[in-house]
Amino acid sequence: MEYLKKSSLWALQAFLLCFFIVFSNNGVNASHKVFPELQSTSSIDVENVHRTGYHFQPPKNWINGPMYYNGVYHLFYQYNPYGSVWGNIVWAHSVSTDLINWITLEPAIYPSKVFDKYGTWSGSATILPGNKPIILYTGIVDSKKTQVQNYAIPANLSDPFLEKWIKPDNNPLIVADVTINKTQFRDPTTAWLGQDGYWRISIGSVWENKGIALLYKSKDFMKWTKVKNLLHSADNTGNWECPDFYPVLLHGTNGLDASYNGKNVKHVLKVSLDVTRFEYYTVGTYDTKKDMYSPDKTSVDGWKGMRLDYGNYYASKSFYDPSKNRRIMWGWANESDSVDDDVRKGWAGIQTIPRKLWLDPSGKQLVQWPVEELDTLREQKVQLKNHKLKKGEKIEVKGITPAQADVEVTFSFPSLDKAEPFDPSWTDLYAQDVCGIKGSTVHGGVGPFGLLTLASENLEEYTPVFFRVFKAQNKYKVLMCSDASRSTLENDKTMYKPSFGGYVDVDLAKNKKLSLRSLIDHSVVESFGAGGKTCITSRVYPTLAIYDNAHLFAFNNGTETIKIELKAWSMSKPKMNWSFGHSSY
Repeated sequence: MEYLKKSSLWALQAFLLCFFIVFSNNGVNASHKVFPELQSTSSIDVENVHRTGYHFQPPKNWINGPMYYNGVYHLFYQYNPYGSVWGNIVWAHSVSTDLINWITLEPAIYPSKVFDKYGTWSGSATILPGNKPIILYTGIVDSKKTQVQNYAIPANLSDPFLEKWIKPDNNPLIVADVTINKTQFRDPTTAWLGQDGYWRISIGSVWENKGIALLYKSKDFMKWTKVKNLLHSADNTGNWECPDFYPVLLHGTNGLDASYNGKNVKHVLKVSLDVTRFEYYTVGTYDTKKDMYSPDKTSVDGWKGMRLDYGNYYASKSFYDPSKNRRIMWGWANESDSVDDDVRKGWAGIQTIPRKLWLDPSGKQLVQWPVEELDTLREQKVQLKNHKLKKGEKIEVKGITPAQADVEVTFSFPSLDKAEPFDPSWTDLYAQDVCGIKGSTVHGGVGPFGLLTLASENLEEYTPVFFRVFKAQNKYKVLMCSDASRSTLENDKTMYKPSFGGYVDVDLAKNKKLSLRSLIDHSVVESFGAGGKTCITSRVYPTLAIYDNAHLFAFNNGTETIKIELKAWSMSKPKMNWSFGHSSY
């Protein structure tokens, strides 16, 4: 095919975010849980109380991702055009020139062929030589959820928005062989080009509870062969979904194309674990001769490993943005209320703010930060300088809209002498468990200190985001928490209100400061600790702290006096042009 001739150059400049499910009870439902009686149920009135102001979400129904091409960012995302629970999934399509203001088009891909009759699930996009984008996606071919890998191409490359996509009849391109679980064989990555002229992709799967990243290669992007070796695997991690594999520079914050073959790089492998509903990543080395990836000794596979976000964040995907030489990651935050609540309010799921990511100078972890374009939404600004908070004190941040705000604050403290000892019994606990034990109201030494977001005037409701410093053996251990347990007076037992947490890798002995940025947007609080080393996203549903009745405080419940430097802005709403109704597929 002329469209696919030649090789070289552009790997990932595009992708689709994976999709997923609804929180319920004290955890989450199984992957791709179907509610047949609800998936096409429309709400009578769309409730806007907890709708976000500057995060991306359609006006109604269930969503659950992007590509840069010829000056335009393309956001493809999994969407149910008929209801606010998972089902009827299509590839919805929106475009932007700045990642903030969006125009929504008709769905790009929807079930219509024998090779995707029962579903068009997630995938990725690659820019082929000649500046030609191609999408790889998982198609569902029968009621047993048999999964195959298909492709689609633009109908008209001269169309700046690439509104129409064609699914050629030579699909599927990849079918599972007898060694693969056909119902857990999905989410192809962006392709990368090896020095041997062969394209490669990875597909997530599982084998006897071992999470695996399968590897396929092709010369022409049409005929794919499974590589004998796995790209990577890990025991006792269950099914791997939404794999993401890309190179990162050892130094600096610039991004790299997925096919980059130069020196001074590490590789990152991210997987979404179906069992835990969280995302984990490792930093390591990609052996191009053996076609195998090996995590560094400082990276741990699986449940005890590093997470991109220690909160309500799943199915992320990154892409290379050549216009600003950066790698951008976009994630999805689903709802933490019940399925019935989603049907009642008429919508479910949001996209988090796109984040630039790069390798920390230590080489051990990624750093994430909201894209610079977000700053264009900042309006009224307030500042607090050199304000001291003693034990039990708090100060209200006034002059902005606390329900829709961007807050940056630096906490400094003169001494670490009062840091609490780290209990050795916590070593086997997850950070969020320690946050549950040592909450924002439990007085300590150095901390807890932080922000009380989406707070009611008398603190009947609030979502604290805070730090706590412990003294461990030969080092100080920094805990960051975002606690939804007091976020609402709603007594629905099905609502998920965890205390999320993660540890922050900083050397406080050198610099006795901790920074925090929180993006507050009605029902979501996205927080970035220590310049983006640790990130936590919480979904919350206050009943009192809404609109103008929301408040924001800085607080300190530790015996060590804390000094704060704070800047906060009200955030305006971006322009969203929703130009389509239900798909006609």
